[in-house]
Amino acid sequence: MPTPPKPPSSPPLSGAASTAFAAMDRRSRDIFREIVQSYLDTGEPVGSRTISRRGVQLSPASIRNIMSDLAEMGLIDSPHTSAGRVPTHAGLRIFVDSLMQLGEPGEDDKRAIESRLAGTGRRMENVFSEASELLSGLVGGAGLVATPAADAPIRHVEFVRISNEQALAVIVAENGDVENRVLSLPPGLPASALTEAGNYLNARTKGRTLAEAREIVLSEIRSRRATLDEVAARLIEDGLVQWSGEDPGRGRSLIVRGRANLLDDPGAAAGLDRVRDLFAELERSENLLNVLDTARDAEGVRLFIGSENPLFSLSGSAMIVAPYMNAERKIVGALGVIGPTRLNYARVIPMVDYTAQVVGRILGEGRATGTKRE
Repeated sequence: MPTPPKPPSSPPLSGAASTAFAAMDRRSRDIFREIVQSYLDTGEPVGSRTISRRGVQLSPASIRNIMSDLAEMGLIDSPHTSAGRVPTHAGLRIFVDSLMQLGEPGEDDKRAIESRLAGTGRRMENVFSEASELLSGLVGGAGLVATPAADAPIRHVEFVRISNEQALAVIVAENGDVENRVLSLPPGLPASALTEAGNYLNARTKGRTLAEAREIVLSEIRSRRATLDEVAARLIEDGLVQWSGEDPGRGRSLIVRGRANLLDDPGAAAGLDRVRDLFAELERSENLLNVLDTARDAEGVRLFIGSENPLFSLSGSAMIVAPYMNAERKIVGALGVIGPTRLNYARVIPMVDYTAQVVGRILGEGRATGTKRE
């Protein structure tokens, strides 16, 4: 059964922000909460009259004095020449960490997530794609899913010549995954070398994951304990590197949906260069995968607001990520959203967390099959 979301982990507050929060009395916190909530609801700068109309039992003059103090603390700011105030990124961080109440998604939201993901069929790639679309629609931004590394036990490996200069390295996993890579062949390579390499790998990889097989085989070859000629040994090394890379985490992919939604943010027209920078970063899947991997360290929902995210030069964005697990309760991937900092954090954080739980449940129950990668 899905568990309630834990408060999101995050980069630690600066000393100044922590001191500012500690210095706030009850009235200041009430006013600050109303400013942030009004801004998140409307996207507009908030003035003292707006706070009065939200039911705060203080005079506009008293509210203005408190707002001035909050501005000096660096928690709110005036955009351009507006008389109203908006929360700073440090202010949003304090609000999320210390003043916001997190709950579970509503039953309707839970059913919507479960039905959309359960209706994707039995292929895990469809589940991941639908999860990314779902998350994109949730925030009106970009939905992200980092798929697991290929770690299913191996059933069969083979080298198939496709020309005098190239061969296809094929690996078939027990869960049905098929991964193909094209290798360059040395001139005059005999057919027997391909057969020898395939037989050698099959004898040592069957029933093992790619990472396990790679470690065993390369250790044998490099210690010269393998009874292989030099050409076949080189072919095996090249094949293993192509399949898994020097990084054992290779084999993952990143699914991104909803890039264009980021242009719908009212502030985007004034910062198209920054949005283009964000798009460029979204294309660098390796960097994004590294950021999504921070969810593994947190073992729960992770939130970056503005410049807290070390990846993006675009400071006006927020990123929420959560890990998902396999049947052995091992974290194998992560998913999340990128959107404007003006997010309904109280709703989005539990929804991201619940989506990760449902994806993990589908993966763990074996209700979906693998994908073919070429």
